[in-house]
Amino acid sequence: MTALKKQTIEKNISTWLTLLLAAACGVIVANLYYAQPLVGVISSSIGLSANSSGLIVTLTQIGYVVGLLFIVPMGDIVENRRLVVGSLLLTGVALAITAISKQAVPFLAASFVIGVGSVAAQVLVPFASYLASDSSRGRVVGNVMSGLLLGIMLSRPLSSLVADFLGWHAVFALSAAAVIILAIVLSKVLPARKPMTDTRYTALLGSMWHLLRTTPILRRRAAYHACVFATFSLFWTTVPLLLSGPIFHFSQINIALFALVGVTGAIAAPLAGRLADRGWTKPATGIALATVISSMLLPLMIRTGSITGIIVLVVSAILLDAGVSANLVLGQRALFSLSPEIRSRLNGLFMAIFFFGGAIGSAIGGWTYATGGWSAVIWIGMVFPIAAILYFATEKK
Repeated sequence: MTALKKQTIEKNISTWLTLLLAAACGVIVANLYYAQPLVGVISSSIGLSANSSGLIVTLTQIGYVVGLLFIVPMGDIVENRRLVVGSLLLTGVALAITAISKQAVPFLAASFVIGVGSVAAQVLVPFASYLASDSSRGRVVGNVMSGLLLGIMLSRPLSSLVADFLGWHAVFALSAAAVIILAIVLSKVLPARKPMTDTRYTALLGSMWHLLRTTPILRRRAAYHACVFATFSLFWTTVPLLLSGPIFHFSQINIALFALVGVTGAIAAPLAGRLADRGWTKPATGIALATVISSMLLPLMIRTGSITGIIVLVVSAILLDAGVSANLVLGQRALFSLSPEIRSRLNGLFMAIFFFGGAIGSAIGGWTYATGGWSAVIWIGMVFPIAAILYFATEKK
């Protein structure tokens, strides 16, 4: 590639293409979280018990992990635009099935497929890193991840609002339409990127265990984020149950407004990217992990059903989202500084490991809340980031 052509691509990625990738990631990844604030409504509608309600979120996240391990690595050998569009079409079909489902089995099966197809976002993130220069990679990845994180955070209030006015089926119907439209747009405007390697798919998958075993930074960053993402999923799976319960009596609109406030935490993503570009990854990581711990300490120390209790939960949500957002960007910036030929596999492994942590958080969230209440949820939510910061204390550089 000539220097002139490289400059042109970098100019594009810094303007409209960055915005497109950020928006696309937000639209795609939101599908993993639309059901989160609607767990109670959906489970009663499709006949799931309270103890099994966590499956609604957990199966989607497990599907995402499967996609991260078996589809995202294909970004190192398959033309990226085609891989993204194909994954989006699969997601659109699965969303349409959930939109018309009235029984648990088809809904849960489609939820799993939604998770598998939504890994298109994690093909787009390394795509952005390929187009960015070394000096701007943290900023570009941070900006694209801001769109992804906004999608995560806006998905909850958006689904609550749509469900309140049109019913929960409409949430998935509208998302199906949005994803199909996005697939068409990306097929027309994304630049083609054909990886140079001719590695076979079976060899590609076989190399992932080798990468995990021989890349210490991957294991460390994945462990950090698996812990904080478990807390993130635990909190956002259970806090709607708390808010709608007998203590606060929140409606779906009130829950949506509460979740909307947490969106402000996404501002930490581009800030973390800039700190990483300056070589401050380690101190920034310590701050991010401490922020997540603080987000759990607050509601543990101040528990009341008054307006003060609501304010505490709001501050806790903002701190949690900020800490998780920052830590995610710091981890991806560190991984994307490694060899370009293995970035899709590294990203797939990284995301798979920490989403497995998120699946654990979601799975135990509903059960913990039903059996031990909100206090038990917060105590468990504290354990994960404390484990992460203890491991972080062993980092040498």
